[in-house]
Amino acid sequence: MHLYDELTRRYRSADDDVLVTPEGDHWSLSRLERLAARLSAVLRGYGLEVGDRVLVQVPKSPRVIALYLACLRSGFVFVPLNTAYTSDEFDYFIQDAEPAVLVLDAEAVEPGGKSCRVIRMQPNVADNAFADADPGSSSGQADFERFLALGYGSESLDASIIYTSGTTGRSKGAVLSRSNLLANATTLNTLWGFSADDVLLHCLPVFHVHGLFIALHTAMLSGAVIRFLPAFDVDLVMTELPKCTVMMGVPTYYTRMLSDSRFGRSACQSVRLFVSGSAPLSNQTFEQFESRTGHRILERYGMSETNIIASNPLNAERVAGTVGFAVDDTIVRIADADDHPLAHDEAGSVQVKGPGVFTGYWRQPGKTRQEFTEDGFFRTGDLGRLDHEGRLTLAGRQKDLIITGGLNVYPAEIERLLNTVQGVRESAVVGKPDPDFGERVEAFIVSDGSVDDLPGVLREWVRRHMANFKRPKAFHLIETLPRNTMGKVQKNALRDRLEQ
Repeated sequence: MHLYDELTRRYRSADDDVLVTPEGDHWSLSRLERLAARLSAVLRGYGLEVGDRVLVQVPKSPRVIALYLACLRSGFVFVPLNTAYTSDEFDYFIQDAEPAVLVLDAEAVEPGGKSCRVIRMQPNVADNAFADADPGSSSGQADFERFLALGYGSESLDASIIYTSGTTGRSKGAVLSRSNLLANATTLNTLWGFSADDVLLHCLPVFHVHGLFIALHTAMLSGAVIRFLPAFDVDLVMTELPKCTVMMGVPTYYTRMLSDSRFGRSACQSVRLFVSGSAPLSNQTFEQFESRTGHRILERYGMSETNIIASNPLNAERVAGTVGFAVDDTIVRIADADDHPLAHDEAGSVQVKGPGVFTGYWRQPGKTRQEFTEDGFFRTGDLGRLDHEGRLTLAGRQKDLIITGGLNVYPAEIERLLNTVQGVRESAVVGKPDPDFGERVEAFIVSDGSVDDLPGVLREWVRRHMANFKRPKAFHLIETLPRNTMGKVQKNALRDRLEQ
């Protein structure tokens, strides 16, 4: 079936709630679909055809979800952008995606280098979210009937283009097909035990795979209700969590919840599952969360190009520091530099093949070929190892691997050890060019303030607990680690800091 049908058919009636905001604004399936019909009519009125790109940078709201559904059914390609991008940065995305329209917030500055129509989205308009809709377009029931009668944009297999974060260069557009998204969402819906009785706490952004596809699709496939927060806010979470059964978040959300004295078992009585992804979850956070709430966070692993690759199990042991097992119909292997599979517990490149893996990079066939092996595995760029049971443990990004004196040092391994030392809130390990060893290991440390002379304590601790080649040769105290919107530590920024 079509992805649009799958996302909407499990709601028992058109009056069932899909999204509910903290203000008590209820978005039933009928309300979402009728707004999607209206938006589709406006876009068609502007001449959009199947396969045209709709570039979107607006604050999170139910109206964005209606626009996504409109694009999905009509065959337009939905291209969400991080809301932190400035108007100057739009030039690249406009040139690369060549959108038919650019949808902006009502107050946003219009980019100067645009070569497409700009449409403004009004945040609080019930009947039509576009401020400057084509006056020739109709509204209401006529739009809805035409929306259904037109069927689907079946000529377009592409549902969305997600631009990678671009921390190591220009962002690339990962093209995700409707079948990629449907296959992965169906797997996760079963794997995580979703049902129509669930209520998902959604505080993730919707310009990213995690919030738009993993959270939204998985909940909608079961007909669940989504408590739709505009962003993560501890006070809002504390208010909304008792009404929910599932929460999905990034590790930063969970550390901030743990830092709030109000958060504990009583706040989680209705919750059956906490899921973490988009960045590594530290063992400390895992253990503190379990101690405080009785819940063991389910960590999973995925990326923009692949959807979810692996997940800890719902009804079996969740092991701190691992991201679990390959999801159904997905093959994960660890390979050497020549793409030869390695034995259990050997560290190497994480490679994946499965129905959730993207179709390629937008208009970059050369780059696409470069990232796939001859036998069809996608090179994730991550390092890891599989144990004899098939559990995957990540060791960091391949570009972050430190080679010192010819020996490999995996930053994630060192960080896990440093994070166990009293006084360390979190750490990040990077390599610094060294004329003798090629690279030397150095660590950035965020202190919790409980230990005086923390660098001195760490120097002594690593001397007793780590092989010499793994030991950081310098410890730099830092107030906070630089992170992107999804909570991933930006190690390129730390390396730049060392160079300076």
